[in-house]
Amino acid sequence: MKVLGISGSPRRNGNTDTLLSEMLRGAADKGAETKTIRLNSMKFVTCQHCDGCLKEGNCIIKDEMQEIYPEFEQADVIILATPIQFMGMTAPMKAMIDRFQARWARKYVLKIPPLGEVKPRKGFLIAVGGTKYKNIFDSPLVIVKTFFLLMDIEYAGDILLKEIDEKGAINDHPEALKQAYEEGQKLLEA
Repeated sequence: MKVLGISGSPRRNGNTDTLLSEMLRGAADKGAETKTIRLNSMKFVTCQHCDGCLKEGNCIIKDEMQEIYPEFEQADVIILATPIQFMGMTAPMKAMIDRFQARWARKYVLKIPPLGEVKPRKGFLIAVGGTKYKNIFDSPLVIVKTFFLLMDIEYAGDILLKEIDEKGAINDHPEALKQAYEEGQKLLEA
């Protein structure tokens, strides 16, 4: 079983990354092969809506996004982890999702599976925000649930935490770290 973690955080080893690491550790302890991709250290542009993907279902922009597509194809579980900035996910996370327009074209224009081999895949969202606004997670939830639906990934759950802002503040919430670890293990169950 392969579990892919995608970090959309600009802050290495911050609260979001710590939760993602705990989730991946839980999965690894259950025997999963895990991998983390840090979007902030990659170089790729946003979707140009050039429609170059409509012919074969592949993005024609040759940048580091080309390294991400095969990771999604191989993964059985995909965890998206993002801090909340201005009530939304980070720009690198949204840009990555938008670049899956090519895979949308595969499914809806070319009528082929968006991620290659048809197999059960689960998806999970980790989102951490510094404010206490009640609707802080509305935007990322809609985007991620829609993205997973369009990519034939079952939405398997989320960890959504408010009022955690300063780097390392998540360490004051051992119950959240425990939850992340346990969720990582649960994702491997049938």
